[in-house]
Amino acid sequence: MRPLRFLLPLLTLLSLCSAPTGLAQDATQATGAPSYTLQTQSNLVALPTQVEWKHHEILYTLKAEQFVVEDNGVPQKIKLDEDTDALGLSLVVAVECSRSAVMEFAKLRGLSTMIDAITGAAPREIAVVGFGDEPELLGDFTSDPDKLGEALSQIEPCDDTKAATFDAVDYAAKLLEKRDNHYRHAILLISETRDHGSSIKPEKVVAELGRTNTVVDSVAFSPGKTEVLNDLKYGGGSGPIGLLVMAVNSLKKNASKELAALSGGEYINFTTGKGFDEGLAQLSNHIHNYYLLSFQSPTDASPGMHSLRVKIPDYPEAKIRTRESYFAGSPDLAQLPGK
Repeated sequence: MRPLRFLLPLLTLLSLCSAPTGLAQDATQATGAPSYTLQTQSNLVALPTQVEWKHHEILYTLKAEQFVVEDNGVPQKIKLDEDTDALGLSLVVAVECSRSAVMEFAKLRGLSTMIDAITGAAPREIAVVGFGDEPELLGDFTSDPDKLGEALSQIEPCDDTKAATFDAVDYAAKLLEKRDNHYRHAILLISETRDHGSSIKPEKVVAELGRTNTVVDSVAFSPGKTEVLNDLKYGGGSGPIGLLVMAVNSLKKNASKELAALSGGEYINFTTGKGFDEGLAQLSNHIHNYYLLSFQSPTDASPGMHSLRVKIPDYPEAKIRTRESYFAGSPDLAQLPGK
């Protein structure tokens, strides 16, 4: 990335002038750490699930037996982790530096403070990635507030011509996959809504996220009128290939929104600095109010995309936000017809 030095003063707003108090605990220290129930088996499918009832009120105190989770329409035997706040979090903050991002940096001044609110009180480790033509690791995983501050201070506008969102998300997912812990994996993506110039195919990114239980929470720069649609699903048919085609078509229309939807994350867009702060506050609230459901996918599950559906028969009108799919088998199997 080639930085635009004359815009550097804007980025000083992102640095941690005072260290967030919640980041003092180093996630690498195992002494006294709680015993986490989230495991890392390759066939475990995790579904972070938020449930809203009337007037956008979040439903609490639901039990495992009240949920119905379907894998390709087949009900599964599920587990509900009761204490999600005790689970550690490995988070990659990926920020676009190019194209329209250059005009948005002044609005991101609340980023460092909100990262602390988003991660909460549980053990955490955070890495920072910037991207334009390609992703660049600005700061490796750390729970040290000073090191995190140094990494965030390196985020600056660049004069790259691309916005390789898919490459950045794939890079972040691979960083998370290498972590030797039982933490939840998440990516905070701050970018424009569309990918421009990635070398990786979008179907490979879909497969990687679906295989590794990685959640993408997206905060997008102001979308155009055609990108404010509530539903960006386009026909692709049924079955593993049809599901993959449908996901790829949606990714081409609004990458940041579809990445969040596929993985069970949150999608927020903003046009002002206040909107950015409010969006991250909303994201923080949602992240800390969810049910973590999981089930074991059969070792002989059919390879490719699997559709997921969560239902609560006791509350048929509830609004349920969860991941839409997962991918069984190697991401190399993610191949569209004719490619």
